[in-house]
Amino acid sequence: MKTKKRFIAGANCPNCKQSDSLRVWEENQIEVVECVECDYVEQKTPQAVETSSASSSLHTSEQLIGIFKPE
Repeated sequence: MKTKKRFIAGANCPNCKQSDSLRVWEENQIEVVECVECDYVEQKTPQAVETSSASSSLHTSEQLIGIFKPE
């Protein structure tokens, strides 16, 4: 089965700062984010994704209401 890769609308690459160049997919229960312009790659386990989103101290006045997990 082929893995479906999706682009992240409006996201900027942390390495090259290019807009709309990041794509994401899941591989062996690991979320992979890749920039198509500079080959930046970031990998996170689903546990790390949920923990980092929920415990972000940058947005202390905001509340996490859910994590979108497309099928």
